[in-house]
Amino acid sequence: MSVTDRVPVAPQAHFLGSGPYPEHRWRVVCWSVLAGFLLTVLWSAPFVDSVIGDSVANTLLGHSAKETPIGGVLAGTFFAFVSGLAGTFTACNIAAFGAVAPLVGGETSGRPKFVNTLRPLGWIAAGMLTVSVVYGVIVALVGTRMPQFSIASSSGGLSPRNIQSMIVYGVIGVVFIVLGLASVGIIRNPIADLTRRFPPAPLVLMGALIGGFLIGRPFPLFRIMFRSAAESHNVFYGAAAFALQSVGNILVMALLFLVLTHGTGGRLQRWMLAKPTRIAVVTGAALLVAGTFTLLYWDLRVLGRTGLIWYPTVKW
Repeated sequence: MSVTDRVPVAPQAHFLGSGPYPEHRWRVVCWSVLAGFLLTVLWSAPFVDSVIGDSVANTLLGHSAKETPIGGVLAGTFFAFVSGLAGTFTACNIAAFGAVAPLVGGETSGRPKFVNTLRPLGWIAAGMLTVSVVYGVIVALVGTRMPQFSIASSSGGLSPRNIQSMIVYGVIGVVFIVLGLASVGIIRNPIADLTRRFPPAPLVLMGALIGGFLIGRPFPLFRIMFRSAAESHNVFYGAAAFALQSVGNILVMALLFLVLTHGTGGRLQRWMLAKPTRIAVVTGAALLVAGTFTLLYWDLRVLGRTGLIWYPTVKW
C-alpha cells in the first residue's frame, strides 16, 4: 500500500495511546522537556506582553488599550476579542500552539478538504467556549470578590491572583505532559476508553484546556476586560466577552493550522504519514514542550520571581 493509499488518520488518533511509537521514546521526552525548560529561561514577559501585546491592541483599537476606559458593552466585547488576539504569544496562551501538531498530524494523506479541517477546529472551539462562557458568567455574577481580582500580596510575595494562576496553569501543564507522554507510548492515555466511545474527546479536552487559560490569566489587558465584566454584573456581557477573548486567543493558531494544511497541498500530511512513528514524535514533542513550559514557567519561575526559590532566567 502506497502512502497516498493509506486510510485517513483521525485527528485524535495519537491521543489514543495506540501507536505506532518511536523506538527512542525517552529521547523524545528528554529533548522536549529540555526545550520547554530553556524556553522558560529565555522568555521575556515584558517584551511579549508590552512590545507585542500592547502594540497589537493599540493598533487594532486605534487608541491606548490600557489608558482608555471601556465605554459600554459593545466596546467591551470588541476589546475582549482584540485583547485575546493581542495576547496570542503571551506566556499564558503560548501552550495553545501545542495543539497545532496533533491537528496537522490528524489530517488525511491526500489533498485535505477544507470542511474536514474545520471539523477538528470546531471540536476544539466547543470545549474552549464551554469553559470560557461558563467562567464569564461566574465572573459577572461574583464580581470583584473573586481571587483572580485580588492583588493583595501575602508575606511570601504571592497574591491570590498569583496563587490561582499557579494552580490553574500547573494543572494545565500536567495534563499537556500526560497527553504528550501518552502520545509517544510512555504511559497509557487516561482518556483512551472515553475516546473510543466519543472520538472527538481529545480535541474537546484540548479546547477546554485552552479555555481554562482565562481562569488563571494575569495578562494586563485581560485584567482590564475582567474588571469590566466583573463590575457590570451582566451575565450576557460576561459570557460574550470571555468567549471572544478565547476566540482571539486561538485565531492565529487556527490560521497557522489552515496554512500548514492547505498551503502545502497535503505535502506536510504525506510527510507525517511517510514514517509510521513520525506523527507520534511530532505530536508528543509539541505537547511535552507546551506542558513543560506551562508548568515550569507558571509555578517554578513565578516562585523564583518572588525570591522564594532560585530559578535561572535570561534578562533581555
